[in-house]
Amino acid sequence: MVSGGYRWWYLDGLSDDGEHALTLIAFIGSVFSPYYKRARKHGSSEPLDHSAINLALYGKSSHRWAMTERRRGSVLRAPDVLAIGRSELRWNGQSLVIDLDERTVPWPSRIRGRLRLHPRALSGHVETLAASGHHVWTPIAPSARIEVELDSPKLSWSGEAYLDGNAGDTPIEDAFRSWHWSRNPLRDGSAVLYDVARRDGSALNLALRFDGHGEVSRFEPPPAVVLPKTGWRIDRASRGEGGAAAIVQTLEDTPFYARSLLSTTLCGERTTGVHESLDLDRFRQPVVQWMLPFRMPRARR
Repeated sequence: MVSGGYRWWYLDGLSDDGEHALTLIAFIGSVFSPYYKRARKHGSSEPLDHSAINLALYGKSSHRWAMTERRRGSVLRAPDVLAIGRSELRWNGQSLVIDLDERTVPWPSRIRGRLRLHPRALSGHVETLAASGHHVWTPIAPSARIEVELDSPKLSWSGEAYLDGNAGDTPIEDAFRSWHWSRNPLRDGSAVLYDVARRDGSALNLALRFDGHGEVSRFEPPPAVVLPKTGWRIDRASRGEGGAAAIVQTLEDTPFYARSLLSTTLCGERTTGVHESLDLDRFRQPVVQWMLPFRMPRARR
């Protein structure tokens, strides 16, 4: 990985009963890290020195957030294993198994237990997000099942899931102004929408359908829909057939990022999936950089 670059693996899951959700992002070169941003400014930009597991649990009794940044001495990489701190992701040939041991912020508690993600199919598809070619997105398992077994908090559920990855050679805020993304389960596979506003003024609008075998096809992006702003006044938008889409629930509301459950119609199916809006102009603001350490502490070693 190049100096100043990044790579992350993202997964989310929604419980079958609709009561729980989670997201996990494993970062090497944490793109939202104020410490990494400061290090780049001073000429020290080794991605491994800014690695983190970001884990968010959502539910009436289990809303928790963890994201501790760690140095390279706390990172282990192998062809099928990534360990950051006490948490480990490993691919066993059929499933992604994740053993978790994280400390939450700002209120200290622990998240311990295991996740198992079982892809219905794997996709080798790669999309270039920036015209420069320096930023790519890979929908690894657009359709999957997840099993959640946590000891702390005591939690057990299963449901629909999704796994992808992003990588880049330059800071994300230098390439993009904002984006709106969603993944939406279908009866046979899934659909992904990706609307990207690049820093150079150009745009990318992706509408992709993945069948049950992981094969991808493009479809015409449905009409754009303006969604309600978040509490932090972040713009949200998506797409839907007939020009209709609606926020079901806001899961995460921050000064520069929002994660929500979105109901829309794609490929002739009504579907509820995960939606995110990212505002990198907001992320660049000094006051936001000042606030980030309260949600993203950095381990001493």
